[in-house]
Amino acid sequence: MHQRYTYNSYLIRRKIMKLVGADFHFYDPNGQVILFANLKAFKLKEDIRIYSGEDKKEELLAIKARQIVDFSATYDVYDVVENEKVGALRRKGMKSIIQDEWIVLDAQDNEIGIIKEDSTALALIRRFVTNLIPQTFECYINGTSVCTYKQNMNPFVSKINIDFSKNTGNVLDRRLGIAAGLLLCAIEGKQA
Repeated sequence: MHQRYTYNSYLIRRKIMKLVGADFHFYDPNGQVILFANLKAFKLKEDIRIYSGEDKKEELLAIKARQIVDFSATYDVYDVVENEKVGALRRKGMKSIIQDEWIVLDAQDNEIGIIKEDSTALALIRRFVTNLIPQTFECYINGTSVCTYKQNMNPFVSKINIDFSKNTGNVLDRRLGIAAGLLLCAIEGKQA
């Protein structure tokens, strides 16, 4: 497995001042850019690529929506280097109106976990009062918390910290966890 997937923490930062589409930089615990993602604008079917750097020379992961613009979309995550499906992430559409929730699927599409927004009360305040309260998501695999995604408090720049320190037995593939962080920053970030 690529060394870029071995850290216990990552910071994903959405690039500001981009007219169309979105760019995301992934930082390691030392503040070094180790991954780069590009989300193209005006695509009916999301197809997100994660590269080793902004030069896009080495493609590492691909995140592909199964359907065209779907409220409950499923995103397949592929390791391009290993030529394998890592798993998938499915947004719980209607449930996410109140509180954001994603289903984590393994490579065979078996449900293995869930990613949930921190609380219903805070979710309602974020949606109907102010979006200045940062979101926190917890990832549970087989009922055990293995990862936390925390949005930074910044109304202008979307940032998410990923903490894999609870994933001691590597029950959550870091590649899938990184893809989830990107989707939370890109998809859920559009709502704020």
